[in-house]
Amino acid sequence: QVQLVESGGGSVQAGGSLRLSCAASGFATSIYCMVWFRQAPGKEREGIAVAFSGGGRTYYADSVKGRFTVSLDNAKNTLYLQMNSLKPEDTAMYYCARKGGTCNWPPERAGFRYWGQGTQVTVSS
Repeated sequence: QVQLVESGGGSVQAGGSLRLSCAASGFATSIYCMVWFRQAPGKEREGIAVAFSGGGRTYYADSVKGRFTVSLDNAKNTLYLQMNSLKPEDTAMYYCARKGGTCNWPPERAGFRYWGQGTQVTVSS
């Protein structure tokens, strides 16, 4: 049974940091793309950070570039998102998603079959 489980969300003040994790299990493929999406109330779900299992390549939305860092630990099958200098506009439900093969930018939501349940991030001013 394939599964993605996010953790690490919470409430912080502006300027603070959080680290999200997404643990993957049950997958057989070794070449895959994982993405962090987020969805704020009343807004579309947007891809904000992408990592490729083949190494090296990461992509970021302009809104988080320079503040967020995505990393992928292949040995632990876990995707991370280190979020620094958080802003109130970062408040959203954060989801990880996974698909086989390589990554594209921007990531297309419809291309991802597997999703986590989401973890809430709330940033207060």
